[in-house]
Amino acid sequence: MKTILLVEDNRQDELLILRSLRKVNLANQVDVVRDGQQAMDYLFCEGEFADRSDGTMPTVVLLDINLPRVSGLEVLERLRADQRTCLLPIVILTSSDEDSDRLHSYKHGANSFVRKPLDFTEFAETVARLGVYWLLTNEPPEE
Repeated sequence: MKTILLVEDNRQDELLILRSLRKVNLANQVDVVRDGQQAMDYLFCEGEFADRSDGTMPTVVLLDINLPRVSGLEVLERLRADQRTCLLPIVILTSSDEDSDRLHSYKHGANSFVRKPLDFTEFAETVARLGVYWLLTNEPPEE
């Protein structure tokens, strides 16, 4: 089963994202981590995720920029620098409207940069479209 890794420290956004994915019948597993360090530990099976036995990569990572401990942009850079995660699809899903964040994201290998809409309905629709695209439409590279 295809898995999504959601890296999101805002619980309200997390709940809306999960609800939006369920609404379009994406029953995929969504693993949630709350900061950049947890994201890297999850993906590299280290720290609190050292016992993540199968070590399989998620189908896509939805990565916020403004995270505690390690920023989303730093996570992106580290993931792209590692052979194990250099091809992993990463979508920056953020409330940032800074052009520098968008440029930095693309320069360091983000597959997509999506601003979280302020409107509740529009936010839900955006997340639903992201889920359908990355889980059902996109064809990832062969490992």
